[in-house]
Amino acid sequence: MARRLWSVIERGFHPDKQLHHETIFTIGNGYLGTRGAFEEGYPGDAPATLVHGIYDHAPGMLVPELVNAPNWLPISITVDGTSFQLLSKTSDFMRPPEGYVLGYERTLELDRGLLRREVLFRAASGNIVRLIFERFASLHNQHILAQRLRVIAVDGTPVVEIESALDADVTNAGVKHWLPDATIDAEGDTIGVEVKAQQSGYVLGMASRLVCDHPTPAHHDGLRPSVKTTVTLAQEQEAVFDKLTTIYTSRDVVTPLETAQMAVSEAAHHGYDRLLAEHVAEWAKYWEATDVIIEGDDECQLAVRFTAYHILITAPRRDENASIGAKTLSGFGYKGHVFWDTELFALPPLTLTLPQLARNLLMYRYHRLPGARNKAAAEGYEGALFPWESTDTGEETTPKWSDVQPDGSRIRIWTGDTEQHISTDIAYGIWQYWGWTGDDHFFSKHGAEMILDTAVFWGSRVEAKNDRYEISKQIGPDEYHENIDNSVFTNRMVVWHLETALKALDWLRDHAAADYQRLVTDLKLTPERLDKWRDIIARMFIPFDEEKQIHVQFPGFFDMEYIPVPAYTPRTTSVQAILGHARSIQTQVIKQADVVMLMALLGEQVGSREVMLNNWNTYYPRTDHGSSLSPAMHAWVAAKLGLMDDAYEMFHHAVHIDLHDNKGNVKDGMHAAACGGVYQALLFGFCGLTITDSGPQIVQPSLPEHWRSVSFSVNYRGQKHSFTVQNPV
Repeated sequence: MARRLWSVIERGFHPDKQLHHETIFTIGNGYLGTRGAFEEGYPGDAPATLVHGIYDHAPGMLVPELVNAPNWLPISITVDGTSFQLLSKTSDFMRPPEGYVLGYERTLELDRGLLRREVLFRAASGNIVRLIFERFASLHNQHILAQRLRVIAVDGTPVVEIESALDADVTNAGVKHWLPDATIDAEGDTIGVEVKAQQSGYVLGMASRLVCDHPTPAHHDGLRPSVKTTVTLAQEQEAVFDKLTTIYTSRDVVTPLETAQMAVSEAAHHGYDRLLAEHVAEWAKYWEATDVIIEGDDECQLAVRFTAYHILITAPRRDENASIGAKTLSGFGYKGHVFWDTELFALPPLTLTLPQLARNLLMYRYHRLPGARNKAAAEGYEGALFPWESTDTGEETTPKWSDVQPDGSRIRIWTGDTEQHISTDIAYGIWQYWGWTGDDHFFSKHGAEMILDTAVFWGSRVEAKNDRYEISKQIGPDEYHENIDNSVFTNRMVVWHLETALKALDWLRDHAAADYQRLVTDLKLTPERLDKWRDIIARMFIPFDEEKQIHVQFPGFFDMEYIPVPAYTPRTTSVQAILGHARSIQTQVIKQADVVMLMALLGEQVGSREVMLNNWNTYYPRTDHGSSLSPAMHAWVAAKLGLMDDAYEMFHHAVHIDLHDNKGNVKDGMHAAACGGVYQALLFGFCGLTITDSGPQIVQPSLPEHWRSVSFSVNYRGQKHSFTVQNPV
């Protein structure tokens, strides 16, 4: 195994990239994610551990957000009385008063889910030590977090003091969520904290033990309990310190702190090496199912594994009441809310490789059907309308207004009101999951109900006008254009949705009679309602220019100001940011794949190859790619159309969006949609993977000319299917 194709490496410390690197060096295990902040801290850093499902609505905040858990990382080090830190003066190289960092390297080992950092440090005394930090969030036991610090005396006989702490004095970028009366425990060699969220009432307990010789009794200073130990090293001698931490919440157990304390004792009994071995063994199973091997492009190979890693560390393993947020568990962006990024982007890679994890994500939606029904009813409609932004409750949590802009204004946010295509996006994810897995139990008991009840919503939402059906005041994927009438993406996907609902009902009637009768009765699926669905399918208005043979994104789109988007290169921000919000919404600039997204999802159902090419040539030059999910969808469609230069350019951009910080905002967290979109562009676009009557097949693949081959496996109805696509070029 070539280590370089599994390792994301930071050579030399780059303080200007610290927040970006904290995000990309996040570790996680499907229960929580911990950003790659330093053990010793750093000015301006943003340490965060985000646990699935732990939301809170703080006083004065517009909406709830995932809560930053107490910081389990702190390990302070002094060498001969000199504090180890990455802020060093260099005026006196031989005897600097504050110590000096002689070398630095940090590596995220993707295949093992292990973050490693090595630092060569000279103390003010002149003694030199090598510090080797390791950390992982156990994939074997999701409640265990492990750190190892190795201190090697390179030159001299240093006296090394280690302080291990938990820090419960944490906020979400200044916003406080935990009540001030935390429980702090410091006894023997074990420390612990228990905190309670202000509004939601969630309780989180954390316990930690420093495994070493001769620890001093634990103590605490306010909300920061700690334990210390001191060792004197002979030259070339090595000392090893293991810090094991366990975490539980009231979503898991009744007594989080007590449970964490018992669990940390057991973890210490097993020891770091065993815990690491079990963790690595679980990762091997993940990669056996999900790895995609690209021959001929090492840069993209590493980046593809990087995007897969971040989906895998975020997907809930044993939780049907959590989902993948737009920024995963790697930052505060979008406050941990769940969008369509889950079902149309992050879900498909899991559906094809680890279907149980995909099922968890869909069950999250099922358990929140009451919230979707509440939203539909509140807006005067029948059925279920899933919220544009969702948290733990399933109610709509999209803020109505933006944060304050540089000019002091706020921008009205309409997505929670009128970006309603998310219900169809969820139905699409369910249908895809069922087609790949054949999970009839899920479909008959849960999946079909979601498809049908959201179809009930659409049946009440559409408007009969001029001998056809229309849908007014919508936001399609292109969010630059708000509250427009007859979004071609939305209207066409609603037709697909109603067609699919009728197919689902037919299958239930023939294969699950009791569930068929239950849903027909509960959802009031009368013959009259079903006839209306068929009428909508037949007479829905699909904006199309017969002369130009293109789909029209929405009527009036081409009457708006034309902006030559390709002329705005190179740029480091969106065209909307350049033009300003007020002007850009009156132009033909498209935020992200919209008609192109429709072509990705429905393929040949959209139209002939000529129509598809006409659509591409019309909308690709107008697209800003203001959203991270856009390039991957364009890569997918371009590959299917054989436009390989465009396909590779978009794929290269998509697969490096987070790794290279192409959007300039990775400090706020990873882009889950981009990560999931990369997988789909690779398999559905370049490799031509599709389901046929005989199962998954490769149909008309088109690889970039410098790729020799792509190899991967998918799980189809419980059976593993492996493929290698060779490039004939």
